[in-house]
Formats: sequence, structure tokens, C-alpha cells
Amino acid sequence: MKNALNLCGLWFVLVGLAIIGRFWQPSLNVTPMAGVALAAGSLFPNPVVAASVPLCALALSNLFLPAYGSFIMAAVVYAATAWPVVLGGVVRSGRLKVLIGSALACSLVFFLTTNFTYFCLSTDYPHTLGGLLACYAAALPFYRWMPVGDVVWSLAIFGTGSLMSPASRWAPAAWRHMKSSAT
Repeated sequence: MKNALNLCGLWFVLVGLAIIGRFWQPSLNVTPMAGVALAAGSLFPNPVVAASVPLCALALSNLFLPAYGSFIMAAVVYAATAWPVVLGGVVRSGRLKVLIGSALACSLVFFLTTNFTYFCLSTDYPHTLGGLLACYAAALPFYRWMPVGDVVWSLAIFGTGSLMSPASRWAPAAWRHMKSSAT
């Protein structure tokens, strides 16, 4: 029962952190969403509960943010935001480099999928390979800080959780390996 209450509390903390992070962005697209989704995937044994963390945070914060313009674009954004939950199990059993690689993969998948969807839905670019490359090139300024933010937030979330409870699921093998290799 105590473990269930702890997980419930962590669910609210992670959702709250993601919402606050979406409203407070020190730079464009630097939010804790990927780190929160990775942590949820690592912490919650039920994948539906884990996926509900970034999806609820996105839905609640979207009540106050501009719309996506189409249902298809919204669906792709939601899927790309929830996708890191799948990597949570890998992060839980991996090393520090797995956590960093997973955070980088989150940024890349989000960038590729959302901009490909924009390319397909818009008439801003010709529907050719050159048009697709131009679309991705135009989106690079929005991507510039996203990988850095995803790595920093992921390290901060997992590091803080590990410091708070080193014996819990917050301390995936990544942190245990980091601690043992640092000594």
C-alpha cells in the first residue's frame, strides 16, 4: 500500500514538473517532457500508467497553449511525447550512456516525426525530397537546444531521484554504474 501511495505521489510530481517545464522554458523547446517520460517508463510497471504521465501533462498544459492546427499533428505530437516511456525499461537496466542516448533519441524522434508531419500537411514546401530537406533545415533553430535540454533534464530527474532514494527504482543501473565507476 505504501509503495502504491509513493508511486501515486511520484505520478503527480512528474506531471507537475512537466507542466511547469512547458510554461517555463529558458530556451525554445527546452522542457523536462522527455526526462519525465523516461522516468515514468522507468518507474511505473504498468506502461499505460507510465504513458499517462507525459500525456496528461501535455493535455493539461495545452489548455493554455496554442493549438496544433490539426488533429493529425496533435496525434503525432502526443505520440512523440509518449514514445520515451518505451525507453524507460532500457534506461532502468542500462548505464549512464544509455540514459544520455535515450534522451538524445527522444529529441531526434520528436524532431523527425513532427517536422515530417508538418511537411506532409502543409503547402509551405514542395512535396519533394528537396522540400522535405528544406522543411527540416527550417526547423533546425527549433531543434538547436532540444537535445541539450532533454539530456540535462533527464540527468537532473534521474540524479535527483537517485539521491532521494538510492535503493528505489529511481536509481537505475545507470546511476549505480556511474557511482561505482567514479570511485
